[in-house]
Amino acid sequence: MSTSRPAAPPKAEKREFSYSHHGITITDPYAWLRDPGYPEVTDEDVLAHLEAENAWFETRMEPHKPLVDALFKEMRARIKEDDSTVPQRRGDWLYWSEFEEGAEYRKYYRKPVGGGDAQLILDENALAEGHEYFRLGTFSISDNAELLAYSVDTNGSERFTARFKVIATGEHFSDEIPGTLSDLVWVKGDTAVVYGLADENWRVHDATLHVLGTPLDNDVELYRETEDEGFRVGAGLSAQEDWLVISTGDNETSEVRLVPVADPTAEPLLVKPRQKGVEYDVDLRDGVVWIHTNDDHVNFRLATAPLTNPGEWTTLIEGSDEFYLDGFELYRDFYVTEGRLGGLDQIQLRSYDDPSLVKPIAFAEPSYTTGLTNNPEYHQDKLRLSYQSMVTPDSVYDYHVASGELELLKQQEIPSGYDPSLYVTERLEIEVRDGTKVPVSVVMRKDREPGGPLHLYAYGAYGIAIPPGFSTTRLSLVDRGFAYAIAHIRGGDDLGRKWYLAGKLEERTNTFNDFVDVAKGLVTKGYTAKGRISISGGSAGGELMGVVANTDPDLWGAIVAHVPFVDVLATMLDGDLPLTPGEWPEWGNPITSKRAFAQILAYSPYDQVAAQDYPPILVTAGLNDPRVTYWEPAKWVAKLREFKTDGNELLLKTNMGAGHGGKSGRFESIREVAEEVAFILWQFGMADRLQATAR
Repeated sequence: MSTSRPAAPPKAEKREFSYSHHGITITDPYAWLRDPGYPEVTDEDVLAHLEAENAWFETRMEPHKPLVDALFKEMRARIKEDDSTVPQRRGDWLYWSEFEEGAEYRKYYRKPVGGGDAQLILDENALAEGHEYFRLGTFSISDNAELLAYSVDTNGSERFTARFKVIATGEHFSDEIPGTLSDLVWVKGDTAVVYGLADENWRVHDATLHVLGTPLDNDVELYRETEDEGFRVGAGLSAQEDWLVISTGDNETSEVRLVPVADPTAEPLLVKPRQKGVEYDVDLRDGVVWIHTNDDHVNFRLATAPLTNPGEWTTLIEGSDEFYLDGFELYRDFYVTEGRLGGLDQIQLRSYDDPSLVKPIAFAEPSYTTGLTNNPEYHQDKLRLSYQSMVTPDSVYDYHVASGELELLKQQEIPSGYDPSLYVTERLEIEVRDGTKVPVSVVMRKDREPGGPLHLYAYGAYGIAIPPGFSTTRLSLVDRGFAYAIAHIRGGDDLGRKWYLAGKLEERTNTFNDFVDVAKGLVTKGYTAKGRISISGGSAGGELMGVVANTDPDLWGAIVAHVPFVDVLATMLDGDLPLTPGEWPEWGNPITSKRAFAQILAYSPYDQVAAQDYPPILVTAGLNDPRVTYWEPAKWVAKLREFKTDGNELLLKTNMGAGHGGKSGRFESIREVAEEVAFILWQFGMADRLQATAR
């Protein structure tokens, strides 16, 4: 912590700046907080202001350090420090990873299926040594099981360096590929990999072939996206690993090409030309192309086509108003469809020979989340899957295909103790202002006082559902009398694709209204009281926090906004920013559309800050964040400091050596959660509760 203690919050200088579009002029006196040299941030005034905000954060949190320490200690005590994943077979080897006691990062191991000593494949702790931040990107074993391709990010910028090693000896190749932002896909008999580079605007427009042992200058570009600057390119393997699948697309349109793995420089085979608004992804099996697409139903259908004519799609599974088909996987003897029914995850085994034969995997709890995980072989007679609910810790199962038996392999251990019988989870429906019923998942202790404090979380964008899963850190609020609720608001695809579409573009305000109305509904139902609700969200969920802080400030007892996307209008007007062109299908393009400009301006949190009372707010940012650039939260906090008429806390913490996800490492990241919970308890007058209720 800083040795100096400021006596007052920093006040950002106002510098004259404005811009005009569609005949409307916007003044932005804090635009200078964007370093013109970004992604390098060297401007002394900018850095000085961010450091001043960090010093103010430290000053205000210092009296509550005992609470932060107590929360961190109890959160850490819920983690099994010497933990490992369940080994899974791939070929002749069993693979798993381990945390050693006290270690921030994982070690990756394998051993022969028939028995033998474990081999250390990769040690994240060694790779992270000397770095303030570390993140492993992709981890890819060659088909012959002799080589490892992996990538690392050591500053949070999400520009990864790819490296290659011989597993048996640990010897690294001299080859290094800086600036990747993609998987590393083995092709050409394990002599080459396919990768994609992040350009200067953090966009991947290529799928490129690198042959090990050759100069990068000799790499061959297999595909480059040139038609649409908002599209991103990615590559992967088919189920039988004989085809390279190269995809390009944005949030609403996609296009796929196929290349033989054995001959990756062959002419790519286009599955079907892009059509605006049509998404599709593909896999292959025995010369048949399988297509998952929304071309004739919003909730997607599953189709097939001959490889000789891949654009001629024949429906195998019709789209359904009830069942949201969000993916499929092909195996030798069966295939699996995954999706949601009534907002709950579904896994269904299906027969190649009999389309009417469907075997759903059933679960007993009324609310849960589940999905396939780590099934690397084409021939699987057991399916590995994960399962959890808001009261059931993360569980790993094998589903035996022949018998239908679910075998529990491992359930998350909580060393400090956890008794699920003390808690109850509920799934509610709350009617919002336009008559729509929004699902809400709630967990709380059975002995909680009615009407007590409640924490409400949501995201609501990009069609990303927020599952009703388990969290050990969440218990630090729940065991202190909070209910914890997840609002499954429009903008996510929790209830299907229509649910997502009803929260984007012209319908974006449904997301904000749903959140506010869910909070009011929870008050009406007696779960909590006005002003006794803490709320949190990150990134696009941070945008949500900014909007509802402006529209309904008296509802909230505290707000935590992580890396919040709050300067929406200015960001969507800047086509040179990393994500902007690809984001226009989500938010609208205010450059070309006056209507989109007006709509975004009407809710953009930064632009709508007003002279009014605001609740206590904690904001986080990452200096190297390429997704939500650091200046968005910095500008928002500066403007809030100028306009707000209350004396409530407003804190900004910028991680100066990290990016979108905050600090790396399992314990460092928990300390930031402890700070968040401490802030909430402080604002609720509960900072003296160093100890949680007995568990």
